[in-house]
Amino acid sequence: MPDDPQEPKRPEPTSSPHGERPAAWRASYVDWTEEEEPSTRTTDTSIGGPVPPVQRARTRAVLTVISGQGAGRTYTLGDGETLIGRGKEAQVRINDAGTSRVHARISVQGDGAYVLDDLGSTNGTFVGGNAVLRVELKSGDRINIGPHLALSFSVIDAQAEQMAHKLYESSVRDPLTKAFNRRYLIERLGSEIAYARRHATGLSLILLDIDHFKRVNDTHGHLAGDDVLREVAALIGRMIRAEDVFARFGGEEFIVLARGIELRGAGLFAERIRIGVERTSVTTEGKVLRVTTSVGCASLGELPDGQRTSEGLIRVADQRLYRAKTEGRNRVCSV
Repeated sequence: MPDDPQEPKRPEPTSSPHGERPAAWRASYVDWTEEEEPSTRTTDTSIGGPVPPVQRARTRAVLTVISGQGAGRTYTLGDGETLIGRGKEAQVRINDAGTSRVHARISVQGDGAYVLDDLGSTNGTFVGGNAVLRVELKSGDRINIGPHLALSFSVIDAQAEQMAHKLYESSVRDPLTKAFNRRYLIERLGSEIAYARRHATGLSLILLDIDHFKRVNDTHGHLAGDDVLREVAALIGRMIRAEDVFARFGGEEFIVLARGIELRGAGLFAERIRIGVERTSVTTEGKVLRVTTSVGCASLGELPDGQRTSEGLIRVADQRLYRAKTEGRNRVCSV
């Protein structure tokens, strides 16, 4: 039968003194499987199949935010009651104007069922698009809390739960410094401003920039620059409070959102951070480096009503950071 003109011919290997194929010849996967002796095609039987269900950890219920603030975040439900709302008493706390302070409750019944109750919310609770006052949840149900927030209820095993938490963390964290990333910061800043205006509390933004960072990269290399960023971020992370938000804004810039602090307090806080950075030694590739930082501070309360926005707060802090750099660096400007 003539050769198929569409099928390329495999070149015939040239012979060698020992009857072996030359090194330049590469057999295809089909060649090797055809030549393999059946007796050598064995599978390790000691590995076994999937873990039987009885050996798996017990399942647990989780809520995953699928739209609205914090999309992707997963909350594990406890064995008792879980409150959903804006208030401090809520285990699933949502800083959204359309969510009531104590909006809804999920409780575990004696038979292991999960029941959702609306707690007299202003904007209602919905499951599968239908308004509900009390309903038993089933895995896969979609829950809407007011007009903006959508949650998914599911029952999963411990491994899947752990993976969900890790995926969310990786989506909101900067991989190098472990600070929150810019996307998360902008989202959180909007909700923090809304919270501060609603409760008439202070909110300040501290914008930091590592001085002469390009010189560090040019002189010592980018790996040294990465070590500096990691060390500075770790220092600031240890200095902030639990309620503060620390994020990498871009490049060598970082932001701290300080809840409940007005401008004077933010300036003092920023000065402590500046001194801490100045005193820090970064050991990298056998060398010891020292860096400084310039800082600009702004407070929501000092801005006119029309400028009390995320953009307005960042703009004022950035203007003051620029002034700190033009006046000699390694200093804090809060006016």
